[in-house]
Amino acid sequence: MSTRINIQQVEPAAYKAMFALEGYLQTSQLSKTHKDLIKIKASLINGCAYCINMHTQEARKHGETDQRIYLLSAWRETTLYTEEERALLALTEEVTLIQNHVSEETYKTAERLFGANYLSHIIMAIVTINAWNRIAITTELPLE
Repeated sequence: MSTRINIQQVEPAAYKAMFALEGYLQTSQLSKTHKDLIKIKASLINGCAYCINMHTQEARKHGETDQRIYLLSAWRETTLYTEEERALLALTEEVTLIQNHVSEETYKTAERLFGANYLSHIIMAIVTINAWNRIAITTELPLE
């Protein structure tokens, strides 16, 4: 891979703004499990090696099992995820693949299970990891 721009060095204010959003999410009601599932699932969809590596390590530290991490690509085919986690994963997929839009069924299920405030936190977490994925992929951030 080539050496690409380091936005954090060139435009630290931009990173400061992204970190502020991360800080907000840290104070949100989102459970660590939900945050981890969102970050890993979106990163898998986007093919962001940097983020997959970082967030699977974090998830393991938070108690997530390897089995559940490995099966995120096929979550619909297993019963390892709760109803809430399944709704979260469906919404993460549809927001990440936004060109297909978010279906009414997915949105209504998430709204019913989570309520307006928690759903707002979920949407912001999905949007944030997608932004980080795009930064990491575009700038080719190396694995740590």
